[in-house]
Amino acid sequence: MDKTEIKERIERLRAEIEYHNYRYYVLDDPVISDSEYDRLMRELESLETEHPEFLSPNSPTQRVGAKPLEEFSTVTHTIPMLSLANAMSAQEVVDFDKRVKKLLGVSQIDYVIEVKIDGLAVELVYINGEFTLGSTRGDGFTGEDITQNLKTIRSIPMRLLETDKVPIPERLEVRGEIYMGRKEFEELNRKREVTGEPVFANPRNAASGSVRQLDSRITASRKLNIFCYAMGQITGVEIATHIEFLEYLRKWGFRVNPYTRLCHSLEEIFEHYNYIKSIRDEIPYEIDGTVIKVNRLDYQAMLGQVSRSPRWAIAYKFESHEEETVIKDIIVGVGRTGALTPVAVLEPVNIGGVVVERATLHNEDEIKRKDIMIGDHVIVTRAGDVIPEVVRVLNEKRTGSEMPFVMPDTCPVCGEHVVRPEGEAIRRCVNINCPAQIKGRIIHFASKRAMDIDGLGEKLVDQLVDRGIVSQVSDLYYLTKEQLAGLERMADKSAQNIIDAIENSKRRPFNRFIYALGIRHVGEHISGLLAEHYKDIESLMEAKEDELMNIPEIGPEVANSIVLFFQDEKNRKTMEKMIDAGVEIEYVREGDRPLEGTVFVFTGALKTMTRDDAKKMVESLGAKTSNSVGKKVNFVVAGEEAGSKLDKARQMGIKIIDEDEFLQIIRGRRP
Repeated sequence: MDKTEIKERIERLRAEIEYHNYRYYVLDDPVISDSEYDRLMRELESLETEHPEFLSPNSPTQRVGAKPLEEFSTVTHTIPMLSLANAMSAQEVVDFDKRVKKLLGVSQIDYVIEVKIDGLAVELVYINGEFTLGSTRGDGFTGEDITQNLKTIRSIPMRLLETDKVPIPERLEVRGEIYMGRKEFEELNRKREVTGEPVFANPRNAASGSVRQLDSRITASRKLNIFCYAMGQITGVEIATHIEFLEYLRKWGFRVNPYTRLCHSLEEIFEHYNYIKSIRDEIPYEIDGTVIKVNRLDYQAMLGQVSRSPRWAIAYKFESHEEETVIKDIIVGVGRTGALTPVAVLEPVNIGGVVVERATLHNEDEIKRKDIMIGDHVIVTRAGDVIPEVVRVLNEKRTGSEMPFVMPDTCPVCGEHVVRPEGEAIRRCVNINCPAQIKGRIIHFASKRAMDIDGLGEKLVDQLVDRGIVSQVSDLYYLTKEQLAGLERMADKSAQNIIDAIENSKRRPFNRFIYALGIRHVGEHISGLLAEHYKDIESLMEAKEDELMNIPEIGPEVANSIVLFFQDEKNRKTMEKMIDAGVEIEYVREGDRPLEGTVFVFTGALKTMTRDDAKKMVESLGAKTSNSVGKKVNFVVAGEEAGSKLDKARQMGIKIIDEDEFLQIIRGRRP
């Protein structure tokens, strides 16, 4: 091809890839397989590498990989991003409607009602269809330039979709909400617990912290998403109503919330509000109410604004998942990595239908920041399935009898000295033989995502450790039925079931074995990278820091943690004891492709792994994966909340399996 043909081919590839991103990330309705998508991406990467003069910052290949920033620059919004006034009752919505009609001198108004997502407001700027700038809301007038990070969010189009139905504006400013789904939030916190990092208090904090990372690679790893809902400045396109603008957004390739509705009366508004409220806990992301907007844009302009909020919109909030209670005491728990976590013991309080008696306080810095004392009256929140958290102290209710809390200098479990590493907010017990750490390590080792020893729960582990039967994970493989049968609530059959589960756990893939070891900073993803890079456990045990840091995504802190773990003689002896007891690590050897010729489709949420991890797992064994159900598909793996792919598979008579059956296939290495 000559230069002109190469440039045209690059442009076609970019447009095609962006279209398929839109089908996958926005519509959740892909029309090509993963392998075909990868082929298009590889061709584009190859052409851009050979012809760097045609490289564009908005190419799909440039979503991740930019150098970390030293700081964020500021952005001035063309039109201020105003906050909304709140309505906490139906009467306040009625009053809002009366004010609007009175100011406009009309008797009937159409409104658009949307869900109010609890995330981080951002603005996206497109010039002639190309994404050029992304920023946070900030104070409403100026925000931070986070363009580099927003590019990593695949549901944000790098260029607007072009169709015959809608023109491309010369300039388009789109407002939206970056958020993290509940499942993604829980998964992120689980990984942070495994690696000894402090967990996020709620999805909003997780989303906000993820977007404001100076290193965009961290943002890319956090599974963020966006819904777009408002316009800033727009030139080159005439739009008359808000609902029309939302429809344009859909056609340009943006995600628009499906619960949006055009209402012609207050009755319809209240009906939809009550519907959203009734399904609030079923929606897979956090919402804290609805937003009601005047539909006609000329009416919006006539109504204008007061102070820092528009007259033409109002947030109709839900009742808060917050309640007042009293902190009776503050206790300190010890995790399997030795992390000491303060927990508030509360006067029992009902929050959103759940009785809450404890709430996390995260770390001593948080206690100082919020000025929390034993005996304080506090506001506690519980959003969805998030761990209850103390929001704030009611200082006006202090009597002088409250007592300050001080983190202990010794471990509350083993009595050994604790340390607070420089640059960290968490104190740690450094005694690796601390019973709390031993219990935590065993529970982690036996968990579903690790060695999957069914029935070995927290209460049983407590008994095994407290009675001195088990002092390290390798002791599990030397347990006898008689030892188990002598424990509380352990009948003969239950004891045999545990012995069988331990025996069944002796064959596990290399990546799960690494994860089960509980190496600090090494979660499931890093375990998978190590299993791909090293041929066996022996070569991993001898790895040096500089060698480990040559693996993408592994930095000095993780590399140092891995090396220190395998240098510890106790850890080496523990692994030797497991292998002597018959534990066999399953390695994927070159040419070991037992699933060659099979095609898998995944739909719904899996419990023990992400869909991406499941795909990588079968692909490493020779299988192919597809995003669409077709004649060549052999298995459809159906998780929770499986979608339309499941119905199509049933219609076509394709074999449908659940997660347990899928794991049996993987472990058995055969379809």
